[in-house]
Amino acid sequence: MAGPQQQQPPYLHLAELTASQFLEIWKHFDADGNGYIEGKELENFFQELEKARKGSGMMSKSDNLGEKMKEFMQKYDKNADGKIEMAELAQILPTEENFLLCFRQHVGSSTEFMEAWRKYDTDRSGYIEANELKGFLSDLLKKANRPYDEPKLQEYTQTILRMFDLNGDGKLGLSEMSRLLPVQENFLLKFQGMKLTSEEFNAIFTFYDKDGSGYIDENELDALLKDLYEKNKKEMNIQQLTSYKKSVMSLAEAGKLYRKDLEIVLCSEPPM
Repeated sequence: MAGPQQQQPPYLHLAELTASQFLEIWKHFDADGNGYIEGKELENFFQELEKARKGSGMMSKSDNLGEKMKEFMQKYDKNADGKIEMAELAQILPTEENFLLCFRQHVGSSTEFMEAWRKYDTDRSGYIEANELKGFLSDLLKKANRPYDEPKLQEYTQTILRMFDLNGDGKLGLSEMSRLLPVQENFLLKFQGMKLTSEEFNAIFTFYDKDGSGYIDENELDALLKDLYEKNKKEMNIQQLTSYKKSVMSLAEAGKLYRKDLEIVLCSEPPM
């Protein structure tokens, strides 16, 4: 049997993709599963897309592959990082009712996303179970005034599980789910290079939770985030700080941000 490299990429020629076909294309090209189509994967994707478009008579003006690729990236690589992420791919391919964009538009802000998350991650484990995911999605669709039926909801739930549940344990972590957010809104990505181990996290939390109450307030969070950024020599402007703080505080209860909530955001793995 031919290995995955020899397979014809699926569905690129179709006028409209279903959510699950979109996912198969994604999985085909994101060969290393790191959440981006980049480098060699990007070249393969672009060549196959050109072939499929040639076949359907959709050609671009320039004949030079390098030039075309540059044009293509200018158009679709919204955050100009030289890679294509899932939501950018959803803009390129004609996905039916573009279900990813539907989430984008209605969980437009990380604050809304965190509020929805808080509601479903009831045990504060840092995960949403598969059965909770369905409720989470149906809430988002209602918010978006998108009509949907049970089979459609089922398909979206399955697709998102297959997309983000990389280790197949039937649960989704906050950082996995947050990939539904637009990159500039995904404040969790901002902490990617600065993830803490449990020991580091406990030390920094204890330092700011001076009275040992098990929670910190917004001002203490403010100081903690600034501290984290300085330690990692990262630039941060006041506007960003305010918006991250607002997103993180939407996990709080009555202005109290508990250790476990912040740990979900700042640690590399949610606490077990």
